[in-house]
Amino acid sequence: MTEYSDPGPERVLAGLDPEQRTAVVAPAVPVCILAGAGTGKTRAITSRIAYRVLSGEISARQVLAVTFTARAAAEMRARLGALDAGAVQARTFHAAALRQVRYFAPRLLSGRQMPELLDSKVRLVTLAAGRVGVRTDRAAARDLAGEIEWAKSSMVEPGEYAVAAAKALRETQHDPAKVAEVFAGYEQIKRANGVIDFEDVLRAAIWGIEEHSDVGEQVRAQYRHFVVDEYQDVNPLQQRLLEAWMGRRADLTVVGDASQTIYSFTGATSAYLVDFARRHRDAVVVRLVRDYRSTPQVVGLANAVIKQARGTEARLRLELVGQRPPGPEPDVRIFTDEPAEATAVAARCAQLIEAGTPAAEIAVLFRTNAQSEAYEKALAEASVPYTVQGAERFFERAEVRQAMVALRSAVRSTPGETPLVEAVVAALSATGWAPDQPPPGGAARERWEALAALVQLAEETAAQPVLVPVGEAAVSERSVSLADFCAELARRAAAQHVPTVAGVTLASLHSAKGLEWDAVFLVGLADGTLPTTYARTPEQVEEERRLLYVGVTRARQWLWLSYGVARSPAGRARRPCRFLPQLDRSDAGGGGAQRGAASGDKPGQRRRGQPVSCRVCGTTLLAGVDRKLGRCATCPSDLDEELLERLRTWRSRVAGEQRVPAYVVFTDATLLAIAERLPGGDAELLAIAGIGPRKLGLYGEAVRLLVAGAAVDDLAPQKSSESDPENGLPPATQEA
Repeated sequence: MTEYSDPGPERVLAGLDPEQRTAVVAPAVPVCILAGAGTGKTRAITSRIAYRVLSGEISARQVLAVTFTARAAAEMRARLGALDAGAVQARTFHAAALRQVRYFAPRLLSGRQMPELLDSKVRLVTLAAGRVGVRTDRAAARDLAGEIEWAKSSMVEPGEYAVAAAKALRETQHDPAKVAEVFAGYEQIKRANGVIDFEDVLRAAIWGIEEHSDVGEQVRAQYRHFVVDEYQDVNPLQQRLLEAWMGRRADLTVVGDASQTIYSFTGATSAYLVDFARRHRDAVVVRLVRDYRSTPQVVGLANAVIKQARGTEARLRLELVGQRPPGPEPDVRIFTDEPAEATAVAARCAQLIEAGTPAAEIAVLFRTNAQSEAYEKALAEASVPYTVQGAERFFERAEVRQAMVALRSAVRSTPGETPLVEAVVAALSATGWAPDQPPPGGAARERWEALAALVQLAEETAAQPVLVPVGEAAVSERSVSLADFCAELARRAAAQHVPTVAGVTLASLHSAKGLEWDAVFLVGLADGTLPTTYARTPEQVEEERRLLYVGVTRARQWLWLSYGVARSPAGRARRPCRFLPQLDRSDAGGGGAQRGAASGDKPGQRRRGQPVSCRVCGTTLLAGVDRKLGRCATCPSDLDEELLERLRTWRSRVAGEQRVPAYVVFTDATLLAIAERLPGGDAELLAIAGIGPRKLGLYGEAVRLLVAGAAVDDLAPQKSSESDPENGLPPATQEA
């Protein structure tokens, strides 16, 4: 039997860093927490709420914390519960507004029933488009629905759309005047059918508070303290609702990172975060920069990407400081085309999994959803399990719903003493699922992995016994039953608190926001894809930079960045992403990796800027040492150690004869490359980075003899290297 005592507020402060602690104990004034990626923002804001609740400063039931996704809200509720502040309301903007509108509907609608809420605008948008002569397919209808969502989130009416869209530089498939007609028609059809959309819910909540004083008074009496997560993603409609909730109060805590502003196309704006201190003169501003998520190497690349940022958001740029032990340098690769890139990524995923990295801790991130197909195919061919992020909610999938029905049915027939995991496996097996027979890939593998995720969740749940109160201050423990597990699944389904599926995650950079993995592949980093060709203004280009920054900061330990020079085999060459100097090097091939020697090159002369590929895996090599060796640092070596020793002895002797430092003859890396690649002729020597025509003439014969097996003592004295009589150094120490 275990006894528990009520914790005090000081327990909440344990383990916080100085900046987090400052945020937690800040007074009841407007507080702005500028939190970089991985700096513990959720811990900071939930600890601030809990500290104030446990100290008696505020009542948990008078706090409203809002965020943008159901997952984030569920995590916030879980953390608050663990901190003994579970009575706090933590919801998305839409969920909080919908709850209030439903509650006040009888009063606001004079007893009439609240209209039904639309799940999607697409069907009504298609009808509206047809009525005004705009032909659409499903994709075009989704785009029009997106424009309507942007307009409504920006508080733009149909008659104002054309002007507002022009000012915002919106680019649509249809003429703005026609989009405005579709927008107006959509609103008419919606009213005629007695339905509302999500933006209407927010507008109704605002209307109820601002136009009905009794409703406003009741809402403001209920909620007196407000917390907003991801404040850089607030749109004008949400900000208006926040101001309606607050009234004249100033007890507001916001947290955000302007460098992660990536949803402006939806109407989100970082302006409210950027201007927070100006709008609230007595505000406390705290900067969280200690990155607990990523290695210093990943953090360094993230800082380098965002350091070049310009524009409004750059005013609040944070320079992160990595707190984890050092890890591997980011792996930068260039491939001939996208299929080759996808194949290499799949192979590396398989290697990581084989080496012990869980598949669920690996992600492949890309700019557009259209890039997913190549990676789905490559992973399937490599028998690597994967899931596509955002394709469908976990608990809405048909196989998961079927599994939950099977589990509920099994409760009645399963003996109470049956271990939970055994009971879950038996129930799922009745649906045709075999725990030891995963399909090779594709949709069938996704189905298998989804049910395997339920088994994994059962294992995690079974490890946490149910606590049963015994008396006033003590509890006893019992094992988790199948009925308990079904109740947990129902709770998670209601909150969309999704378990991790054991597969490599494929996701767009936008959908990866807020997530993290041990290993991350950032792929397709070609100019025209990232930044997209649609980014034409400086502001749009800067948002693309921030999108890459978000991608880099998803990685905890291992990061891969790559692009294919061509989209398809023998296709037109493209330049690498302009935000990554590591990819944009003239000597790494860049956009010209497909070209041969220039017409003016002399026979046997190696052209500067010509790409060097790994002789083992075929990747274009970027690091100087790797280019000299002719292979990636991680690819297997075939070094002739005895030859390397003879080369070093020979180099030392030649350097002494010529009175020059040993590296002037050949660097260590060049000797290592010779000992690995065993060049037999001039062309093979010239293929080694670090050996040019001049050094070929000076040392080529000696090197060929050494490679052939000659002893150092058998070689003739080295001829002069045209040393400078002043200091004994050659006129040029460059290797080529």
